[in-house]
Amino acid sequence: MWKCPQCGRSFARTDQPHDCGKPETIDQYIDAQDEAIRPRLRAVREAIRAAIPEARERVSWSMPTFWKGRNLIHFAANKKHIGLYPGDEAVAAFADRLEAFDTSKGTIRLPHAEPLPLGLIEDIARWCMEKYGQ
Repeated sequence: MWKCPQCGRSFARTDQPHDCGKPETIDQYIDAQDEAIRPRLRAVREAIRAAIPEARERVSWSMPTFWKGRNLIHFAANKKHIGLYPGDEAVAAFADRLEAFDTSKGTIRLPHAEPLPLGLIEDIARWCMEKYGQ
């Protein structure tokens, strides 16, 4: 058995990847992710922050979230992609610009192997602010 030195949980495999509890800030969330994808997460965060600077940053549903009166947009690290979660209305509104990406109801998957569409992320964030921000 291997015991994580951070959270104390025990696992059958040595260095078992796992979530060491809930992060309280977006910085904590990013710092807990694989080193190779941290710059991509920071770039997504900066694109959203640039587009909607009046939104507050928080962690909601264990994901980095931008909030103004309600959750506007989330993002999260996954093994092969960054998930962007603007909601199903935003995915439908940007369907023509999202044809190159895997999407499902409310979710946009941005593969790690592809450049990030930062301008599109900014446009989606602004749309979310206009539609949902209070």
